[in-house]
Amino acid sequence: MFRNKILLITGGTGSFGHAVLNRFLKTDITEIRIFSRDEKKQDDMRKEYNNDKLKFYLGDVRDLASVRNAMHGVDYIFHAAALKQVPSCEFFPMEAVKTNVIGTDNILTTAIEAGIKKVICLSTDKAAYPVNAMGTSKAMMEKVLIAKARTVSQKKTLICGTRYGNVMYSRGSVIPLFVEQIKSGQPLTITDPNMTRFIMSLDEAVELVLFAFENAESGDIMVQKAPASTIGDLAQAVKELFNVNNDIKIIGIRHGEKMYETLLTNEECAHAIDMGSFYRVPADKRDLNYDKYFISGEKERSTLSEFNSNNTELLNIKQIKEKLMQIEEIRLELDAWRKLK
Repeated sequence: MFRNKILLITGGTGSFGHAVLNRFLKTDITEIRIFSRDEKKQDDMRKEYNNDKLKFYLGDVRDLASVRNAMHGVDYIFHAAALKQVPSCEFFPMEAVKTNVIGTDNILTTAIEAGIKKVICLSTDKAAYPVNAMGTSKAMMEKVLIAKARTVSQKKTLICGTRYGNVMYSRGSVIPLFVEQIKSGQPLTITDPNMTRFIMSLDEAVELVLFAFENAESGDIMVQKAPASTIGDLAQAVKELFNVNNDIKIIGIRHGEKMYETLLTNEECAHAIDMGSFYRVPADKRDLNYDKYFISGEKERSTLSEFNSNNTELLNIKQIKEKLMQIEEIRLELDAWRKLK
């Protein structure tokens, strides 16, 4: 489906961008464009992959002109550029707005202008019932993509979103921190041992985006059914993999954090569609003429219920270790650790 096509990845120097490149560069895709503002990471990526299909565009999603400059000839966009750190967004909320909300609007505006066929916007579980600036800005990002989807025919530009939880070993993930603490002989620092989080691999994140690419309609939010883990069990699983006895130190919940995350809200369940391993949340296609809807009444509500990290499958320590061993970085760290020992 990507044969002879040009794909643009915003924020492409991040973990998701690397996962997409590993998946696509050996296919018959014509070109993958990496759009980001960090020239050092672009240079590192250029040297790492050394592939003529890879093209780099320096720019910022906040800047409409630089975004427009990267759009010519593009068929599809994976929009991954975002500010993702909860504490930093709490202290600088307008920066989150500029990147996550205005930046998304810039991407979608120029994509529609250029007649790009499909745009997949990456969101987060923190956008559901948001309590922090990062989640709130991502919730607004979802509203922007739904509103934009209403303005253009999906035959011209299909706009949809994906929403998923914590990606293991992505930039900012707690797992690399645990590994570094083990290597330096420090205690493993956790916020609250009973806190739960969805966990998925980068490959699964790419699978969700590809599923949305193939199955979503314009305005949809696609959600992957993911298992979860307590933070305490995750730390213990990492300790057991490395066969160490480092202490576990509880440091308390940070600014803007919740005890559990939600991927599908109770309100979205009213019209969400269960697609097996995924949920599809269709956009509300009603217009502002609400009177006719009040007169005709509401349609029957779906029987789905809220999907969160407390009521999903909770992995035990053995299952968490098996999931961790699927990650190449963990396997490499373990090999290096065993050689030291």
